Amino acid sequence: MEFLCYHRDRAGSLPLREALVEAHWAYMDGYAEKMIARGPTFADDDTLTGSVHILDLPDVAAARAFAFDEPNYQAGAYRDVLLRRWRNVLGRTMWDFPGGRSGGNRYLVIGLGTGQGADLEPPAEGGDLIAYGPLLSDDGAHWLGTAALLRAQTPAAARAVLDPDAYADVEVHHWEFGGRP
Repeated sequence: MEFLCYHRDRAGSLPLREALVEAHWAYMDGYAEKMIARGPTFADDDTLTGSVHILDLPDVAAARAFAFDEPNYQAGAYRDVLLRRWRNVLGRTMWDFPGGRSGGNRYLVIGLGTGQGADLEPPAEGGDLIAYGPLLSDDGAHWLGTAALLRAQTPAAARAVLDPDAYADVEVHHWEFGGRP
């Protein structure tokens, strides 16, 4: 089962995250073989705003353990966690992205919705998609949105990867490839 976990930073938590950086890396090292994508998110002014991890884990309990045992979460650095089942429509990891780790602006786009599923398949012009898939309920039976990591010229261009009428809310975050430096 694949899961998207997005830890959103608590305001002013950067000193705490800096103090825990090695604990965070060590924790993530234990999940390295299960990672589909990972990396920090930023505001327009380059302020760290969170961390996204997409993983292949055995079940919902393992996903919850990953999300809530993470050292920054345990220390109170995050204000909330979005944890949803996810389906890897592209069938690859971020490391398989033909565009590589650098070049261009990278974004995390999260569209939240309910009801009839939308954007279940990637757009035809999705050559700059790094990761893409629907967000699902724990049992996988209900569509709750869509999430994408992509390279785009602007935040507006990144947002355009999702149908604007299909979601109650769409978030766009600056994102970069994660992993140990």
